[in-house]
Amino acid sequence: MKRVISFLLLLLVLTTTYAASYSGTLPVMHIQTQNNAPIVSKEDYLNATYYIDALGISGYQNIGSASTPLSMEIKGRGNWTWRGFDKKPYRIKLSDKQSLLGMNKSKHFALLAHADDNKGFMRNAVGFELSRMIGMKWTPEVRPIEVILNGDYIGLYFLTETIRVDKDRVNIVEQEDEETDADKITGGWLVEIDNYDDSPNIKITEGCGEQIIFTYKTPEILSVQQEQFLTEEMTRLNELIYGDKNSDELWQHVDIDALARFYIVQEIVDNYESFHGSCYFYRELGENEKWTFGPVWDFGSAFFYSKAQYIYQGREHHMTWIGEICKFPRFIEHVKKIWNSFYDSQFDSIFNFTSNQLTLLSKAASSDAQRWPKYGNANLSKRISKVNDLLRTSGKWLDERWGIDTSIPEIETNQAPIEYYNMQGIRTEHPIPGQLYIRKQGEQASCVLFGY
Repeated sequence: MKRVISFLLLLLVLTTTYAASYSGTLPVMHIQTQNNAPIVSKEDYLNATYYIDALGISGYQNIGSASTPLSMEIKGRGNWTWRGFDKKPYRIKLSDKQSLLGMNKSKHFALLAHADDNKGFMRNAVGFELSRMIGMKWTPEVRPIEVILNGDYIGLYFLTETIRVDKDRVNIVEQEDEETDADKITGGWLVEIDNYDDSPNIKITEGCGEQIIFTYKTPEILSVQQEQFLTEEMTRLNELIYGDKNSDELWQHVDIDALARFYIVQEIVDNYESFHGSCYFYRELGENEKWTFGPVWDFGSAFFYSKAQYIYQGREHHMTWIGEICKFPRFIEHVKKIWNSFYDSQFDSIFNFTSNQLTLLSKAASSDAQRWPKYGNANLSKRISKVNDLLRTSGKWLDERWGIDTSIPEIETNQAPIEYYNMQGIRTEHPIPGQLYIRKQGEQASCVLFGY
């Protein structure tokens, strides 16, 4: 009897753990950590091996094999996506540079889980594609892939180029850590506005009284001189942003064209956290070089609402920099010029992209939904159809304002922020898609299914 019970328990474990399997329609990445160690840290890498089985799918190549896996390191990544979900995102560092699934050779990639994406895995995909379409200088490449970790199928992931200084990514001079030479600290900067991160950073107080946090990515360790330079630069930008809106001095220090394209992408997908976190910008070496916004990253807060306001209006995350920048007539004129050309000639191409993604991802999304039923996008057609509807609404809404209306967008400074409370009445900063919440804005409150 004991043997029967033991067998049944073993069968239950096996069927629970391995009930889902890869679809066979995408390459599969096999990862084995040393001693089957679980990945529990964002700070410390684990030693591991990997190989990619292309399954004979046209356009892909095998990397390594089961008998000859390659060395790598792996750790967790992300903020809310790491803390809030069982399906975890990861950062990987290969021992040797490799071209994975046709991307440029590198050691550094991310495996994005998109457990928080109930829009058919389209939030990042569409945001990145719009960035490429509108002509941003560099946009991370992404390849969908299924992943087996320590023998366990963990679902559909998105193998993604990470943002870093490199000739094939952010192509600027790489500034050395702890540099003291005044001529060498004028550029080679990669910085992120990230009001969530606790990584090394500098903080300044905005003109509105809010604190804004700048996390420096390159260099990673600052000398006194570097910290002073970066602080002075961010302070100057802040003063100019809150200064005379008819002055052109800001555009002597900020690339207006790159910022306009970056901003348009965020408005199209209605990314209400776009200038609050994961907002990258960089500066090349040289005394007269400008700060350039981009590359785009993290569209996890896109497509939550049908477009009805600008991203800086009435939202729970303050984005006062972009709200102030949109008061500059020259900036809005530049935005409208780019928008009119883009909307008339390119915008509709995004629907060809979403259609192709539906074909590419459908079976893998179904397998992922079996593995992670509470996060799944099993009905991919319905989810992507919703994204298409939101894109059409955004395009029409923006064109009514940028394509015809010549006035400057109003800043609704008195509009109350949106707050979310769980059903026990406790306020939460990170509502989970698919869960019921009380949505409160000023005196108005309603019960909503978040993310739908």
